[in-house]
Amino acid sequence: MLKVRIKYAVVLLLMFAIGCAKRGSITGGLKDSISPVLKMSFPKNFSTNFTAKEIKLTFDEYIKLKGVSKQLVISPPMKTAPDVLPSNPSKIITIKIKDTLQPDTTYSLNFGQSIADNNEENPYNQFKYVFSTGSYIDSLSIGGSIKDALNKAPDNFVSVMLYEVNSKYSDSIVYKNPPRYITNTLDSLKTFKLENLKAGKYLLVAMKDENNNNKFNSKEDKIGFQKQFITVPNDTVFELELFKEVLPFKAIKPVQSSGNRLIMGYEGKPKNTKVELRNGATILPTIVTKFDQKDSLQIWYKPIKVDSLQLNVTNENYKNDFTIKLKAQKKDSLGISPKQSGALSFREKFTLNASIPLVKFDNSKIKIIDKDSVSVAFTTEYDEFNQQLKFDFPRQPLQKYSFTILPGAMVDFLERENDTLKYSVSTKNLSDYGNLRVNLQNVKHFPVIVELTNPKGVVVASEYSESSSSVDFVAIEPALYTLRVVYDENKNKEWDAGNFVEKRQSEEVIYFPKEIDVRANWDVDQSFNLGIRN
Repeated sequence: MLKVRIKYAVVLLLMFAIGCAKRGSITGGLKDSISPVLKMSFPKNFSTNFTAKEIKLTFDEYIKLKGVSKQLVISPPMKTAPDVLPSNPSKIITIKIKDTLQPDTTYSLNFGQSIADNNEENPYNQFKYVFSTGSYIDSLSIGGSIKDALNKAPDNFVSVMLYEVNSKYSDSIVYKNPPRYITNTLDSLKTFKLENLKAGKYLLVAMKDENNNNKFNSKEDKIGFQKQFITVPNDTVFELELFKEVLPFKAIKPVQSSGNRLIMGYEGKPKNTKVELRNGATILPTIVTKFDQKDSLQIWYKPIKVDSLQLNVTNENYKNDFTIKLKAQKKDSLGISPKQSGALSFREKFTLNASIPLVKFDNSKIKIIDKDSVSVAFTTEYDEFNQQLKFDFPRQPLQKYSFTILPGAMVDFLERENDTLKYSVSTKNLSDYGNLRVNLQNVKHFPVIVELTNPKGVVVASEYSESSSSVDFVAIEPALYTLRVVYDENKNKEWDAGNFVEKRQSEEVIYFPKEIDVRANWDVDQSFNLGIRN
């Protein structure tokens, strides 16, 4: 009987234990948040008299490499990039050096955030492997920050470089040779630090290197530079402003686009471009206009039956001649379209876009009436370069304006008239808009350009002040705006980028530190102290 009771007791205990086990669940424990640890390196980190062709890094757990081709920064740069293996998870990273190393030089391999553990991808931030081919490790450093000369936020992955100033130095070095030392801001930093430097005189440059070749390509790359050479050691905190250079004007060989039009690509600024189109010794009438949203110009001519034409292009110091072969093609047709439809703001003029340049206007064949059928007086202005006819007239709130344009009101370059055109736009109540007054303080000098931009950095409103510290933006759309001021040094009413060869910095831009909230039916009065840099 006693044995039976013991059996039942054992069974009950087992059932109780199983029931308790079912109440819980097995978990994976705490999430791993610890970065990999380097256990050993061969040769040892910070080795001197380095002659190895292969480096092995051993970690305490399986790691993986992420974006190593972009994250790894080698200073000084190697002509031939090393192989970094393996591509699959491993505890060992092997670096195979394929370049001939410079004598008596300290090298730094900064892996950025490319090394991470295999499971949770915790990065080993800014791991550096340093060695010297000489008898000691260079230990000097400099630091600073980068910014964009025009935009509020700088680019990611900006290279910061030092070029040694010696007997071989010239300003063309940034175009032809890699720097002596280099670092990179990677994808989240605005500051930089160049380490393991030797004492000397250097050119300090920042570059958004689109081709990742450590050479400046002015067509694609942004650049920033310290105007004066620097010396190392140096405890100055440097600031470098990046800008995209405006290229010298250059025309790209034109191509025929229709029976009366050539398309000519260009580099640089196009607006002062002059052309002379010839058929033998005869100069043909032409009009030059901008090709919308393209870095191209349109050269308009009247249809002519010849095999080829000669084109002379000039723009300040630029001059070139082209021969254009012609084929029989259809002529362009005149089309007129309004820039605005629906609501017309109080800050813009009603604008018509013409598909062919206009040459004659007869305002007597144009009528504007309001919603009460009362005629509205107006004036017109034609922008030939952009092929736009603009109407200026007094606008009242909550009004509707109807445009009737009769045939012959406009005549294009090919001597064709418009058909009858009808358009209508309306205005909102002034209370639907906001007003902003900007009170500038500590202005160094005038003139200044005061601009409001949207979140994408596009200028939506601009005012030019030659003397007044108070600038008004009247009847602007309710929105959050970024406010900035440009010191217009050359008084051309636009921001001008710098130039590396000319050692000219960009015109200064100062941003208001916060967004400006303009609301409907509100008047915002905002002080902006230009003497405080943020």
